[in-house]
Amino acid sequence: MNINDVEKVYQEGKNRIEDVEDENELNNLRAELVGKKSSLNSLFSKIKELTIEEKKVFGEKINKARDALNSLIAEKQEKIRQKKLAKKIESEKIDVTLPSRTVTSGAKNPFKLIVDDFVDYFMSLGYEVVEGSDVETDHYNFELLNIPKDHPSRDMQDTFFIDKNRLLRSHTSAAQAHVMERAKGKGPIKVICPGKTYRRDEDVTHSHQFGQIECLVIDENATMGQLEETLTLMLRHFFGENRKVRFRPSFFPFTEPSVEVDMSCFSCEGKGCSMCKHTGWIELLGAGMVNPNVLRLNGFDDEKYKGFAFGIGIDRFAMLKYGIDDIKRIYTNDIDFLKQFSKE
Repeated sequence: MNINDVEKVYQEGKNRIEDVEDENELNNLRAELVGKKSSLNSLFSKIKELTIEEKKVFGEKINKARDALNSLIAEKQEKIRQKKLAKKIESEKIDVTLPSRTVTSGAKNPFKLIVDDFVDYFMSLGYEVVEGSDVETDHYNFELLNIPKDHPSRDMQDTFFIDKNRLLRSHTSAAQAHVMERAKGKGPIKVICPGKTYRRDEDVTHSHQFGQIECLVIDENATMGQLEETLTLMLRHFFGENRKVRFRPSFFPFTEPSVEVDMSCFSCEGKGCSMCKHTGWIELLGAGMVNPNVLRLNGFDDEKYKGFAFGIGIDRFAMLKYGIDDIKRIYTNDIDFLKQFSKE
């Protein structure tokens, strides 16, 4: 055995490394050339046949050959990876001169448009926005609003009860009851309460789930005139400055006196058409002065404080404002339907 044997093994290994084009093949060659069972490593077993001086020279030569082969393998591995990466980049190349894909923006649901407009309008007047829970107790949904268990007005609402005491709220007035309770008999209060409500009622203009926004004002000087002015300005904000507003006596257990609020038809300008059922007027909402019983039930001195309240149907406002023919369209997530409101 001599140094030429080491050189021969090295040159053979170098040539084989140069010919490899696959990373897995290169890994196999690594084990064959510099692994424990490699030809180069087997030369160490023959060192014992040499003199002390020859052993040192021969050992250094084998180590240098192994290091050189490891370097060549590392370089080859990097070349293979770079070649593979370049091939992948070429296959995935994007032509930046092509026109871009059209990215369409979404549109707000008309339900949300009404809520946002209403909230912005009343916040500008100093009102606070309060949202309640969809699940309420009988106490807050009915009793604190002057609707005891034997009250006939409960028959006006087909309510979804969860058990004897809990229910899906039938109006957002329940949120007002919580506001009054937290106030502990001290005014003033100016709040609007938007949210979902639930009743067993379903046709093209009604749904078992619908939206309400209710308003409550309690102050020492609240009057019916303030209520009428508030509603007149609000309806003209939503439906146009030329709208006429009228108030008709009505009944609600939580207000006294109570009124139904009508608006002149914007389709026929009051002349009579199918939209207003040929009356010239569209019924929109209920309102009234807060019933003294409600004030007392919620800890207010009805001799000192007065209040007014009203509530709108979000869905009804959306149907009227945007000409929607079926309330279910608001809840179906139809993209073509929603596109109509992209510029609102």
